[in-house]
Amino acid sequence: MTAGRLALAWVLAQDGVTALPGTRRRTWPERNVAAAGLAIAPGELAALSAAIPVGAAAGDRYAPIGMAAIQE
Repeated sequence: MTAGRLALAWVLAQDGVTALPGTRRRTWPERNVAAAGLAIAPGELAALSAAIPVGAAAGDRYAPIGMAAIQE
């Protein structure tokens, strides 16, 4: 299991959340669909949720120089 598939499976296990993963290669949508079938034990879900609590990721997506390039 890749980190990306685990992350997607974790998102799909959350109530009221819809995942819209992006993709650049033809094989990636197949892998994304396969992530929906991954079974994550409740204890593992709790451990993942505790490792990165809601609100832990905050701020701009890019550094200021990157944001300036996007806004041009």
